Amino acid sequence: MGRFTASRDQLKPDAKYGSVLASKFINCMMWDGKKSVAQRVFYDCLDEIKNRLPDVQPIDVFTQAVENVKPHVEVRSKRVGGASYQVPMQVNRNRQQSLAIRWILAAVRDKKGRPTFKKLADELVAAYNKEGASITKRENTHRMAEANKAFAHFAF
Repeated sequence: MGRFTASRDQLKPDAKYGSVLASKFINCMMWDGKKSVAQRVFYDCLDEIKNRLPDVQPIDVFTQAVENVKPHVEVRSKRVGGASYQVPMQVNRNRQQSLAIRWILAAVRDKKGRPTFKKLADELVAAYNKEGASITKRENTHRMAEANKAFAHFAF
């Protein structure tokens, strides 16, 4: 056994819901090390979701939204004989999760003029219903992989 007992991948679940995914999302949302601000935004967002969808647990809406945004395939550049090809490839589970979180946060940050927790609630509810900017990003990624299926034999 090494010097450290916990590996880098072992993240503590968040305090309110006991979800490791929520904890990871809060850490990705955090700017300038201000975790308390990120937590407040996230929990206010879940409260907002609870008000909008009273019959569903807000943490379940969040988890399903992230699940709906996860891409299954993506394109990667591959140089073959001086030409670059966009090669479709499977996405592993860790990368699926990190891309989903990144796309949701990018969609939230692109919107302007409202409190962040409301923008985040909008995006999560939209993703839960399989619509919104982050789902559009996922669909475009899948569409690009489908369009470049002819180069799949270059997969590395």
